[in-house]
Amino acid sequence: MKQSVAVFCSANEKINPEYFLRTQELGEYMGKNGYELVFGGCNMGLMECIAKAVKQAGGHSVGVIPSKIEEHGAISEYVDEKVFVSNLSERKDVMLERSDVIIALPGGIGTLDEIFTVAAAATIGYHKKKIILYNIGGYWDKLVQTIEQMQADGFIRGNYRQYFLVANNIEDMKRLLIDCFQPTLF
Repeated sequence: MKQSVAVFCSANEKINPEYFLRTQELGEYMGKNGYELVFGGCNMGLMECIAKAVKQAGGHSVGVIPSKIEEHGAISEYVDEKVFVSNLSERKDVMLERSDVIIALPGGIGTLDEIFTVAAAATIGYHKKKIILYNIGGYWDKLVQTIEQMQADGFIRGNYRQYFLVANNIEDMKRLLIDCFQPTLF
C-alpha cells in the first residue's frame, strides 16, 4: 500500500536556513522509507527543498500545480507526476484526496489556509486524516496556543488533538508518521 504524505509549506526563499535543513532531513527520510510526497509542485522555497530531497533519496513525488504556477514557469523539476489544477482551492482538494497524512512545515498565509481547510473538513466528518505540525524551532508554538484557547473556550468540536499532532524534531516526526499509518488510528 502506497503511503502518501501531503506537505504544505512556504515557497519563500528568504527564511531561516534551519527550516531548509529540517525540510531536507524530512525529505530524505520520506524518500528512503517509501513515503510518496504530494506537494504544491513549485520550484521555490521549502517546496523545492522537500521535493529535491525526496527525489534524491529515491522517493516519488506528485506535484499538484495551479495554473498560475504553470504560467510563471515555476514548476519543480523534481516532480514525478504532475496534476494540473485551475486554482488554489482545487489544489487543496486534490492534495487532500491524494494523501493519507498531512505535514505542515513553516509557512505563511497559504499554509495556514491549507491546514485549516483540512482541519475544518475533519471536524465535520469528511475525513480522519491527521495534520502534523512540524514545529521547527518552535515555529507553530503560538498557533498551538491559539488552538488550545479556542478549545478551552468551546469553539472546537471534540479535542483538537484528533486533528492536529505536533512534531518538535525529526524523531517525533518519524514516530508520528509511523503511528499515523497504523490501522488502529483510522
